[in-house]
Amino acid sequence: MTTGDRWLLPEGVEETLPAEARRLEAMRRLVLDLFDRWGYALVMPPLIEYLESLLTGVGRDMDLQTFKVTDQLSGRLMGIRADMTPQAARIDAHFLKRAHAVRLCYLGPVLHTRPDELAGSREPLQLGAELFGHGGPESDAEVVSLMLETLALTGIPRPHIDLAHVGVFGALVTRAGLSAERKDELLDAVERRARSEVEALLSAWSVAPDQRRQIVALLELNGDGDVIAQARAIYRGAAEALAALDNLEAVAGHVRRQTPQTVLHFDLAELGGYHYYTGAMFSAFVPGQGRAVAKGGRYDGIGRAFGRDRAATGFSADLRRLIKVGSGIAGGMTGILAPAEVDPALIAEVARLRAAGERVVRQLPGDPGTAADFGCDRRLTARNGAWRVEPVET
Repeated sequence: MTTGDRWLLPEGVEETLPAEARRLEAMRRLVLDLFDRWGYALVMPPLIEYLESLLTGVGRDMDLQTFKVTDQLSGRLMGIRADMTPQAARIDAHFLKRAHAVRLCYLGPVLHTRPDELAGSREPLQLGAELFGHGGPESDAEVVSLMLETLALTGIPRPHIDLAHVGVFGALVTRAGLSAERKDELLDAVERRARSEVEALLSAWSVAPDQRRQIVALLELNGDGDVIAQARAIYRGAAEALAALDNLEAVAGHVRRQTPQTVLHFDLAELGGYHYYTGAMFSAFVPGQGRAVAKGGRYDGIGRAFGRDRAATGFSADLRRLIKVGSGIAGGMTGILAPAEVDPALIAEVARLRAAGERVVRQLPGDPGTAADFGCDRRLTARNGAWRVEPVET
């Protein structure tokens, strides 16, 4: 790297400049206040920790996204967190050890080895809420409702919500007797909606015709509430698939009661995170964005490695992305420019204004900056022996 290139940052890593940082921080406070009003307690897990605990329960996808370093003190392999969910699960299972339901939230940076999309960030500012200790559809619905309110707060009032359930696909491939390798191969084809490939694989594996039709039908089962009824007719006799549909319908019913204005869609072939989630899954989409702006679902059992097999559900999103997509805080900076004079009355007035919540910038002697340079739309001016706030003349 030449001297002239020393300002360059790695691909997918960016600096947050003052105006954007102000917007992010203002929204961060609003989001955490919202979580607090819902009863979610803030936790601040470490940025780096031993790899084996960091990757517990999240599978190889998160392993590939995790930067790994060697601890110079212990010689053990450590990871820089790529997801805060397993850390929250460890806090619930190992440190809190409560018998009742526990609600935790977090908001902080994570680091990915690769961006999730072309020209995307490798340093998301992850926000999330997790509910541990309750396995019913009511807790899934609470998390969906909180996700919707969080999106509305950031200026995304009516996202497109997709609901799915890993249990339907899981039940069908189990009935078909597919091996783990074949299951993964089929899963990849289903996620890509490659109907001809799905049919070819099932035919090559000599899957029974009725079971083949049921699996292929997943690709068409997307839409409004009628999808559940259609799926029940198709999967009649597949008890585990029907149980998953019952659970999904119950979650949707609770969400509709809590947020009647929300339009829900079902997509039984939406299986992103299949190896991580254990039940209902939900994703929020907005026009013009190719991937979900927020997502979550049920992931029971993640605390097992920490000594407590707890039910768990939650959602997460990237606050940086929500700020860019939403129309929340505009981020316009206001303030009062105070002159560089040494006057006890001026000093007292500056202190009073700051105590009242105003942003006051003292101009240093000899500094040529204007009020606009300091983000100020007003100035303190001496009038008739008193200091008064006046608008800046344009």
